[in-house]
Amino acid sequence: MNGRAAAAFAARHRTGLTVLGVSLALTLVPHLLANPWKLGILNLVAPYAIVVLGLNLFIGFAGQISLGHAAFFGLGAYGSAILTTGYGVPPVAAMVLTAAGVGLTALIMGVPTLRLSGYYLAMATLGFNIVVHNVFVQWDRVTGGPSGLTGIPPFGVLGVAFQGETQQFYLLWGAAMVALSLSLNLVRSGVGGGLAALAEDEISAAAMGVDVHRGKIAVFTVSAVFASVGGSLFAHYLGTITPDTFGIFASIDFVIMVVIGGMGSLWGSLAGAAFVTVLPHLLGPLEDSKDIIHGLIVVAILLVLPRGLLVEIVTLAKSRLAHRRAALSRSG
Repeated sequence: MNGRAAAAFAARHRTGLTVLGVSLALTLVPHLLANPWKLGILNLVAPYAIVVLGLNLFIGFAGQISLGHAAFFGLGAYGSAILTTGYGVPPVAAMVLTAAGVGLTALIMGVPTLRLSGYYLAMATLGFNIVVHNVFVQWDRVTGGPSGLTGIPPFGVLGVAFQGETQQFYLLWGAAMVALSLSLNLVRSGVGGGLAALAEDEISAAAMGVDVHRGKIAVFTVSAVFASVGGSLFAHYLGTITPDTFGIFASIDFVIMVVIGGMGSLWGSLAGAAFVTVLPHLLGPLEDSKDIIHGLIVVAILLVLPRGLLVEIVTLAKSRLAHRRAALSRSG
């Protein structure tokens, strides 16, 4: 392969090669980060990133709003936990069955709910989250009530369990990279074009032949399945879950992750999930004022970087590179 062919191949498969490069770089993290506590924090980022990738498809690309994705996250966690601990279902099968059930739930819920938009849709999804959270708390015979469920087995494939922070890191971030690849391929397809039109103007999209309602339902269902998978991995990683993890504040956190990373930026979803997850741990020594400082930092970022953390940084880097090239060309 000559240089021109190689350049053409790289340009055509730039996204896939970037995902592959990031994946290879991630394989080095456990070797460079020997501290199990720090590695554990990064492990928590991965399932959140999967949820945020799906939510960004719904918010950033379809132009809709959901304040209920913590419910799908919780359904994925509890579904896998109940099937594995109560019925002896293998974790992979439990995750798949739960994701199918959550997808069906989102589909049934989306048919009437997604005829709403704006604040009304936000309130409807928020109400769904409240209902699901109350079920987790009240149905103690199945969910363990406020105490939650314990003894959830680690994720395993063909009888081989992923144990320890390093093995869990490869599992969780491998799943996150798969979710990222699926999301990128989706938005680059014809479906992604329809979503972009939907986000810009629903009336114009309908005039162009886009089935607006069906498109909303489809992306809502996909985002719910992503959240379910993230929840299943989260439950098997921690080994214990409680209802408080899946309340309305978790849904708000997911939306904040999308906004900080950049609405419509799938790579930004990873950055937003990492930032919101890691920041409280960095503020650990400031226990008394941690929540206030956390909130102020989030507000400051939204004010200074309105398009999102990663989008603004990349834009600034490109701008400086362009100025440097222009200066070099003038001096040459």
